[in-house]
Amino acid sequence: MKFTRSAKFALAAAATAALAVSLLTPAQAATRSTVILHETNSITGLNCSLSATNSTTCSAVSYLQGAGFNYYNEKKELIKNTVFGSYKVTKNSATDFRTSWTVNPGRVWSDGTPITGEDLLLSHVLQSNAYSIAAGLGDPEGKDAPAFNGLGYSGVYDANIVGEPTLSADKMTVTLRFSKRIANWDLYGPGPSPVHTLVLMAEGATKLGTLAENEAARDRFIKAFNSKDKAVLTKMGKVWTDDYTIITVNDKTNPLLLVGNGGFQIDNAVAKTSVTLKKNPKYNSGPALSGSIDTVVFKFIGDGTAAAQALANGELDIYSGQATADGVAKLKAIKSVNVIGKDEVAYEHWDLHYDTAPDEAPYTGLFSVKDGAKSKALRQAFLLALPADEINEKLIAPINGVTEPIRSTWLAPGSAAYSKLIASNGSAFYSRGTQASRNKSALALVKKFYPNALKSPLKVRVLVPGNNPRRASEFALAKANMAKVGFDLVGEVRTDWPSKLGNSDYDAYFFAWVASAVTQRQSAEVFDSNGGNNILGYSNPAVDAIIATLDAPLKESILIAKYIQIERLTNADAITRGVFIHPGVVAINKDLKNVKPGPLSPTMVWNYWEWTY
Repeated sequence: MKFTRSAKFALAAAATAALAVSLLTPAQAATRSTVILHETNSITGLNCSLSATNSTTCSAVSYLQGAGFNYYNEKKELIKNTVFGSYKVTKNSATDFRTSWTVNPGRVWSDGTPITGEDLLLSHVLQSNAYSIAAGLGDPEGKDAPAFNGLGYSGVYDANIVGEPTLSADKMTVTLRFSKRIANWDLYGPGPSPVHTLVLMAEGATKLGTLAENEAARDRFIKAFNSKDKAVLTKMGKVWTDDYTIITVNDKTNPLLLVGNGGFQIDNAVAKTSVTLKKNPKYNSGPALSGSIDTVVFKFIGDGTAAAQALANGELDIYSGQATADGVAKLKAIKSVNVIGKDEVAYEHWDLHYDTAPDEAPYTGLFSVKDGAKSKALRQAFLLALPADEINEKLIAPINGVTEPIRSTWLAPGSAAYSKLIASNGSAFYSRGTQASRNKSALALVKKFYPNALKSPLKVRVLVPGNNPRRASEFALAKANMAKVGFDLVGEVRTDWPSKLGNSDYDAYFFAWVASAVTQRQSAEVFDSNGGNNILGYSNPAVDAIIATLDAPLKESILIAKYIQIERLTNADAITRGVFIHPGVVAINKDLKNVKPGPLSPTMVWNYWEWTY
């Protein structure tokens, strides 16, 4: 199900299950009605707005099932989906900024229920802290999880929304009022959600309702929404939070969980193996389908060699993984596919635990901010000793020739202001000199508090994304160099690593974020104290104060100055270091046309309606 386009990041997937069964033989492939995509990370649930399920795989599967007011193309341009509806600014003053969002008549959910403006109102419940508190659903920033325990709270919407959304007389338009002009306002509109299914499931229903039953259920939601009915909304919240965390779909699955308005619906899912979607015969919420594709399969293959072999065998149509030099060579040897590079916005980084993350046990490990100067020195030492140059030279340069590590987690190399940013953002502390000189500095910092660290190394617990050869090599390089400065990296390899981010059992994490939108706020959700992607328990009032100013439209020079200020602070706090932009390599069946890989999540499927054989 698709609620709204978030400006947050999705996790750039690591690998999970290896090839288990063939879904399509070369002979069957001749029918050309099925597209099989390679994903390295298995899906962890159907609701991508939960911390445990937020991944690029979930985003891609969800994208095929839902359609809203806009989407990004391969050029990172935001495109209006005029088939679904329209939106505009209806008032534009310094203290009263309003936007209206209208659903076109005749749009329907996959169960045939008409889509109305009432289906946009759940977005408010999922993003407004004030509404959650007023309705008795819990304080999203409190100790106890709210009824709708998602990632949408405490963001731009929450900080600026005034009152409740208003619904037009014909129930097709929702108007939002904000306290000031909003940058990227077209990303902070409501998204459609089949609220009638949540009501029915909250009442115990296990089968699709009739049109009359569905519309009556939606009426009950509107009544509960307007009156802030705690009992009804709490039951809905439990369904929204808990019931979509499934990785198996079969004939026993509640069909209400699978209702959407996208071009495809989930037909079945095999845990850690695949998700199969079939064409939605009632789809009319987005661009028309090409007509030749009836089935889309996401096949989860962690082993790059197995994935390449599956592609060569005709068992895959689209390969998109974390490339290695050997893997690219294998792909180029397959005559039936086109191998292309693609722009990426996924950036690899190493993060150090700072304080307790929400909903986790207290973090008291090596890098805890509660240890003051000692833990800060250890964090600085760790980031100094991270062999970013060696990682790039050995793992990335053989693919795309890039040897220089990235020095920002806000802007990517190649962007207009990148050079200005890194010249002043404090990243030089971790990149100047040679690795040998940085090791010397790191060891001095460690020995200041642990003089015998080389003889009795400090154990650093690291969450290692599993079944991923490149990440295994990355960890090995880091472990070898860290030993030179008194750190003993103890890796725990897990294929379910996304669900463990923020867990207090670990001192360090390494993975990648991939943006799903282009906004002024960029990485704000990672570093804001209440950000939806703040997995480290990081909190710095000065950083929060600057981030709070990113909501309003800003001149580029002012915006870059704010990014510099933020990165100076985060670099001084020593919580994260960027390593590389993921090298993008895609291999596509030569018979499959109009696949246009994009840099933003969901990278491969953004124009699925254009695909054809």
